[in-house]
Amino acid sequence: MHSTANSLTVTDLSFAYPNGHEVLDGLSLSVHSGERVALLGPNGAGKTTFALHLNGVLELQRGSINVNDIPLNEENLGEIRRRVGMVFQNADDQLFMPSVREDVAFGPANLGLDKAQQAERVAEALAAVDASDFAERTPHHLSGGEKRRVAIATVLAMHPDLLVLDEPTSGLDPAGRRELTNLLKSLPLTQLIITHDLPLALELCPRSVIISGGRVVADGPTEELLSDTQLLAQHRLELPYGFSPVVAGPAT
Repeated sequence: MHSTANSLTVTDLSFAYPNGHEVLDGLSLSVHSGERVALLGPNGAGKTTFALHLNGVLELQRGSINVNDIPLNEENLGEIRRRVGMVFQNADDQLFMPSVREDVAFGPANLGLDKAQQAERVAEALAAVDASDFAERTPHHLSGGEKRRVAIATVLAMHPDLLVLDEPTSGLDPAGRRELTNLLKSLPLTQLIITHDLPLALELCPRSVIISGGRVVADGPTEELLSDTQLLAQHRLELPYGFSPVVAGPAT
């Protein structure tokens, strides 16, 4: 069970790009420690822009973000980036070293851990994603699913409090998708999963939040939201043909 403590609290977050286009418009959201929450919404809703705020990739313009009661500001940026692990949509954005081992060690090395501690973190993170055999391999020779798992390992090696995944199943074949789903279920971490894959949201996340027009328009049990055909249509969300959220059953 998740605790009632908030792992993430976002209040009145607004953001506009230099051309004046407002992407986030007073978005507020809380995620409890240990929860897995799906972030759903149409293209252009502001999901990725929101995610890029959570560890300071984009600078705060208006509103506040707290991670385990630590406010996101310039002074705390290093600590927030350790606590909020971002797994980008394209794993190649995260894998840039000659070997998987070096990629996973990169974050712990930046934290100032010594070689023995780095080796321990690498072994632990690769074991958690069932990729211990990949340690000496070159990342760009891995399959899409393997890369995604290693990208998650690079983040787990930092011992984050919150895992933020942007479209984690995009481009994966059914077997890779199944492996990734099982992996995310096995991680005892607070997770915020940004996805267009509604069956994934139903399987993994007891709670979903729909963002549209840069603000939260619905927040509730995933099964309930996905059963509301009018709500889905209104925000350009569509279940696969023949898929029934009630038959499939909610996440546990």
